[in-house]
Order: sequence, then C-alpha cells, then structure tokens
Amino acid sequence: MRLKNKVALITGAAQGIGLGIAQRFFAEGATVYLCDLNEDAGKKALKQFSSRRPRRAFFLKLDVTSEASWVEAFARVMARSGRLDILVNNAGINIRQSIEEMPVKNLEAMLAVNVKGPFLGIKQALPLLRKNGGGSIINISSICGLIGHQYTNEAYTTTKGALTLLTKSVAVRYAKDNIRANSIHPSTVDTPLVRELFRDPARKQERLGEVPLGRLATTEDVAAAALFMASAEGAFLNGVALPVDGGLTA
Repeated sequence: MRLKNKVALITGAAQGIGLGIAQRFFAEGATVYLCDLNEDAGKKALKQFSSRRPRRAFFLKLDVTSEASWVEAFARVMARSGRLDILVNNAGINIRQSIEEMPVKNLEAMLAVNVKGPFLGIKQALPLLRKNGGGSIINISSICGLIGHQYTNEAYTTTKGALTLLTKSVAVRYAKDNIRANSIHPSTVDTPLVRELFRDPARKQERLGEVPLGRLATTEDVAAAALFMASAEGAFLNGVALPVDGGLTA
C-alpha cells in the first residue's frame, strides 16, 4: 500500500474527480477526509467507503472560499488524526460564458473557488505539513491552465492558469521544508456532469476529436496521476504541471 498511514484532505470530493482520488487513496491505505460544500452529496459519497475499524474515511463540510472554514476543517483533521500528509485542491467551478457575456460577479465567483480556495487551503496546510516533516500538495488544474482552449471560456482559463503558477511558486519556496507542490492538468473528464453536457452529440464529437488517443479522460486516469504524485514514487517531483490529456496539449 503506497499511502499506508498517510492522511489526505481532498476538496470537491463528493463526486467526480475528487471522489475518484479519495477512493484510490483509500485503497492504497490512506485515511481520507472528503471535503465538499454539498453536505448531502458528501455523506452519500462516504457510504461508498468501507466501514472497517478503525475508520479511515470521513466527511467534512468545507467552503473553500472561507478561511474560517479551512481553519475549522484542519482543526478537525488534527484532532482526529493528528497529522496531515497530503492536500488535494480539487474543488472548482466553471460558469460557461464568454468574456463578452460574463458579468463581473460570475468572474469573481470563479476566482473565489478556483484560485482563492486553493490559496487558502495551502496557506493553512503549510504549517501542518512542515510540522510533519513534509508532505504533498496536489492542485487539480486543467489543460486550460497550460493553453488557450477554443471551447473554453476565458475566465476558466484565467483561473486555471493562476493555479498553475501558484503551484510552482509554492513548490520552489517550500521545498526546503520537504513540501512538494504539483499540478495535474486533465482534458475533458468523463464525469456525470460532462455526460449531461454531451447529450449534444456535436459537442461530444468536438471534444473527442481533439484528443489524439480518441477518448475522454477518466477519473481513474486522474486519480492514478495523483497517487503517483502523493506517494514515495513521486518523491522527486516538485513544481511539475502534468497533463493527463491523451496528447491534446502535445
């Protein structure tokens, strides 16, 4: 088990990519804290984890845009588990409007979740990771954090680009504390939300057509990359922006 005795907090973990990462980390021996603003969905997701003793999966309601909410979440992690080894900033939103259509309030909402959220999480996690002798921060960005994407709005690209360089900045500053920071950049991932969007066959075909491997990414693809970054196998990865995109950005 590659994450035995490790403690991980994962945001946006009630469904999709976040849930997939939590499941993979759990299977590899980690204690996982599933964090999400949607309490009902989070508690439902928690039922998918084994109820073996001692318990290794917990749900915490977390508003990533609130520093007080982050402080409370980490206090609960430390009270129960006594340590933090891995932070996965996965929570994110996309309001699908072009730059010409988007009201400022929608831009601010996206910046709050996609940039402010990881910033606050990292801020509060750093002392805990340092106290523990180091750890791993993994930020889930997007291909839109690496390139301009013709099918994606400008605000989303702006937020994911900011997350990419936040990751690199943390990586170089806190490497001295044995804290590694890396980002993962998926192309379109096959999640329930995406399946709903792809009820339009033309939209589905345009996304499939741009991926050289000819398929969507899966939550398992992203979770496997996160596991590598979090485990000892990825111990010399720091400041890496890893595309999980079937060759799209190539």
